[in-house]
Amino acid sequence: MRRSTGVDSDHEAPAHRLTAIIEREDDGFVALCPELDIASEGASIEEARANLIEALTLFFETASPFEVARRSHNEVFVTQVEVAVE
Repeated sequence: MRRSTGVDSDHEAPAHRLTAIIEREDDGFVALCPELDIASEGASIEEARANLIEALTLFFETASPFEVARRSHNEVFVTQVEVAVE
């Protein structure tokens, strides 16, 4: 979705590539962006993802540069671990 910013339309704001972790919770899905600790939810994976994008967009539109820097975790690693269960 492209929003009007009052700036020349040939110059779009830079995009941020962020991580989205989506998991089932009860009868819906929760989407988390660990870099900024922002989450959203939806009835489907697609809806949870779209709602997270909307929440992140609103955050970047309204947060001060200080708040963005304060919340940013630049090194996020997603991996799997194996745990022995007896």
